[in-house]
Amino acid sequence: MLRYDLPASLVVFLVAVPLSLGIAVASGAPLAAGLIAGVVGGVVAGLLGGSVVQVSGPAAGLSLVVAELVSTYGWRATCMITLFAGALQLLLGVFRVARAALAVSPAVVHGMLAGVGVVIALSQLHVVLGGSPQRSAIENVAELPRQILDIHDHAVYAGLITIAILVGWGHLPQRLRLVPAPLAALVVASAIAAASGWDVTRVDLSKSLESWVMPAWPRGDWHGIVAAVLLVALLAGVESLLCSVATDKLHNGRRTDLDRELTAQGVANMVTGALGGLPVAGVIVRSSTNARAGARSRWSTVMHGVWILVFALCLGWTITLIPMEALAALLVFIGVQMVNMGHLRNLRGHGEIPVYVTTMLGVALVGLAEGVLLGLGLAALLALRRLTRVTVRVTPEPGGHWHVSIAGSLTFLGVPRITSALRAIPAGVPVDLDLNIDFMDNAAFEAVHAWRTDHERSGGSVDIDEIHDEWYAMGASGARVLPAKPPPPAPDRWWLPWAHRRRGRSSAAADLAVASARVAPAVAGVAAAGGDGSGQPDLLAGAREFHRRTAPLIRPFMMGMARKQEPSHLFITCADSRIVPNLITASGPGDLFTVRNLGNLVPRRGTAPPDDSVAAAIEYATEALGIRTITVCGHSGCGAMAALLGGDAPEGMPALGRWLRHGRHSLTRFAAGSGAPSETPGGEVPGSGDAGSPGDGDGGPLDRLCRANVLQQLDNLRSYPAVDRLVREGRLELVGLYFDIGTAQVHVLERPPLAAGAM
Repeated sequence: MLRYDLPASLVVFLVAVPLSLGIAVASGAPLAAGLIAGVVGGVVAGLLGGSVVQVSGPAAGLSLVVAELVSTYGWRATCMITLFAGALQLLLGVFRVARAALAVSPAVVHGMLAGVGVVIALSQLHVVLGGSPQRSAIENVAELPRQILDIHDHAVYAGLITIAILVGWGHLPQRLRLVPAPLAALVVASAIAAASGWDVTRVDLSKSLESWVMPAWPRGDWHGIVAAVLLVALLAGVESLLCSVATDKLHNGRRTDLDRELTAQGVANMVTGALGGLPVAGVIVRSSTNARAGARSRWSTVMHGVWILVFALCLGWTITLIPMEALAALLVFIGVQMVNMGHLRNLRGHGEIPVYVTTMLGVALVGLAEGVLLGLGLAALLALRRLTRVTVRVTPEPGGHWHVSIAGSLTFLGVPRITSALRAIPAGVPVDLDLNIDFMDNAAFEAVHAWRTDHERSGGSVDIDEIHDEWYAMGASGARVLPAKPPPPAPDRWWLPWAHRRRGRSSAAADLAVASARVAPAVAGVAAAGGDGSGQPDLLAGAREFHRRTAPLIRPFMMGMARKQEPSHLFITCADSRIVPNLITASGPGDLFTVRNLGNLVPRRGTAPPDDSVAAAIEYATEALGIRTITVCGHSGCGAMAALLGGDAPEGMPALGRWLRHGRHSLTRFAAGSGAPSETPGGEVPGSGDAGSPGDGDGGPLDRLCRANVLQQLDNLRSYPAVDRLVREGRLELVGLYFDIGTAQVHVLERPPLAAGAM
């Protein structure tokens, strides 16, 4: 581990020192406070923390809070507030409430950091330009024009050079960027200022170390002190936990123990407060640098803290060479980076940009605590709006019927919209009302029930189908309605094979034991006869899952189809277990009239040996059902085609050998190389992929035979007079599909024109 962690610790150390100094300046704290926080964050939080690569230290997001506390209570009292905040974090970690902090909307956190960045950049820009920060962001903006127009001395150039290097560093070749940008910028600016003899502002770190004092009890209103402790504890804790979650995405090691991390942050803040350091939090800049530098364990974080301590004790004199204007320029750059446009792109898809902007403007214009509260309030309102969103569709149908669909959560907030839509329905008409809802409160029930009563009183009828849960039925019967939504069902992955969903033998055995009490009698009867471990339990578990999840959803539709089927397609495909017609065509019950056999073969009319099964299905589909499309679907790697290509059926399977005789025309077509399939213009079924890369897809003999077989079966269909007549009249379409199993793509095969006499 050392060969990875040692170099990473040095890289993080080089990044952390200038950032710690700059954040101390922005916080109005002694420069030594930033270095103390860097040491404690590395050593204490690194040793005790729950993340293996997260790096803690002074955070720019807390600089406004610290600056306000220093202005109100003084530096010594601010250290005591930091100590108390750490004790609170420790207590919260012990009670394992860390994950509750993740309930804070990231839009609020990112907006807060962006607002802090705006304030830091605006205030420190005045220092870069040779002036002094104003009291608020608005005053800083208003003062900027005059500040820019004033003539300044050469010290201003130190800040401008720093910003130029920070901006341009990322565009240099990788081999020239071994030194972190902040360190390079400060070194270059300091060297130029020293060589040019510029009169710059400098700070002596030794005086800062010599003036160290113990923390003091804060004086003032205790309500304000308690609020300050809560604010520091919560902001530092939330930032650390969110940083842990983000850092986990940067490495493949052990995931973060959030409660342990919060506990470690608490201990670190108690130590840094006692030693006179800034508040500590997990910092994404240093953490991402650590992960990208190849750190494998927490020792990289610990060693980086040791390097900061060695630097402060042995090389602290070098800080006197750094111009304050250069440190201010570094803070301007950090502040601009805190307004991360990547977060805006992520939030845009979730409609949370208003929360981000509100928080950012609130922090910048009003204050940190006020801006966070504004953001939290707006986030709560938007969440409430989403949770109570209701969709109402009212559609007139032929025959005078009206169809109403109501979906969402029916609460008192949605009553005006519901009643407005229902009143638009004419009196006396029959209405089908579908309720696809996950909650209904009393106000919504009263509104729907009152409308139904009035509508039926006027001579109309209302047929209510509840697709999700029977909220209306429970309300009408007087049964107790639970005050909260039911838990959402687990993801329904019915399309996965049983092997991927099996829960274990003990669970399956337990399910079989209670099968008769949970499923329909017919299924239960099968369960009683089939629990022999031969594979049937999977099928029975699937039947139980159908009864539990799917049957309630499709029951209204199945009741309408119970007396008559009206499919639009005859679908002829292989019996291969990997082909699921309804899955690959996104169809449902009643859509496909399906025929399955080995090799998706259609025996020609009058062929020997005769096969009445396929012929009967074709006759029934065309004459009785009036289907409009016949589709033959082949697939890659077909076993029947492989046997046909090999020339012999497997030994001991005489019936298979006789059946494969119906494929001899496909073999002849393949051998002649005529009528080869081609893709439709554009390639395939829209959205299914690249038609030019078929499946098994190497274009080998078996692949070509499988495709040619599909086209041959379409020709065989024309040997049936009814099919040929309907095709010629334009009332029936023949379609060839090819399913590439390996890539899960469906290709449409285009038939070449038939030569005269080909039939």
